[in-house]
Amino acid sequence: MNAALRDFWLSFSQFAATFGGFQMFSFRLLPYLPKAILRPRLISEQIYSLGALSLVLIMFGGLFVGMVLALQSYNTLAEFGSTESLGAFTSEALVRELGPVVAALLFAGRAGSAVASEVGLMRATDQISALELMAVDPIQRVVVPRFVAGVISVPLLAAIFSAMGVLGAYLVGVHVLGVDVGAFWSQINERVDMHADVGIGLFKSFIFGISASLMGVFEGYNAPPNAAGVSRAATRTVVITSVWILLLDFILTGLTLPKV
Repeated sequence: MNAALRDFWLSFSQFAATFGGFQMFSFRLLPYLPKAILRPRLISEQIYSLGALSLVLIMFGGLFVGMVLALQSYNTLAEFGSTESLGAFTSEALVRELGPVVAALLFAGRAGSAVASEVGLMRATDQISALELMAVDPIQRVVVPRFVAGVISVPLLAAIFSAMGVLGAYLVGVHVLGVDVGAFWSQINERVDMHADVGIGLFKSFIFGISASLMGVFEGYNAPPNAAGVSRAATRTVVITSVWILLLDFILTGLTLPKV
């Protein structure tokens, strides 16, 4: 009994210390964010590294998710004689939910882990310490550009994911399942609202981008300076970010659902 209580207390203490460190790290970033606009070159380099190099993954992921969504939803809609609503159904699901969530999960798996590994390796090879010895703040020089680039990239990637998903649904729905092309696009035009659907999707992806980017730089910056520590930081980034994104999606969905 005492051993179980001791293990529980140690686990809780470790969680509390990590959570407190995460909060303190987040507040350390705030004063540097306004200064980040003075270093557009650093941010643009990271946007290319984190966002542009993820485009192929995002585009193919969105295309196939849209195709599968069209296939899955067509039979259900056919039971109610509403196959013309396939475009609106798939578009709303992609723009409000699947686009922001899946794009953020893919970003965490590809770019978030890369950020954690890169920053952690800089810690392990004493590059962070070298910057501090040269009176260069590593938070401002290393962490903030990657964080800002991630926050900018995720909403853009989510929009591209949703657009490719709609394209995939169109290809399957119109050219494979025989849905009328005019009904497909007209339903999207009537049902998808710029504020209620697109705006909420962009808002969600912005929040997910903050979460994924912040977790990546935090785990990398605080990784133990060895190979095992860097590997663990990359793994923790993907796992924690994925769970956190799903939890945030549930909370944000509950807050943004229209009142019936």
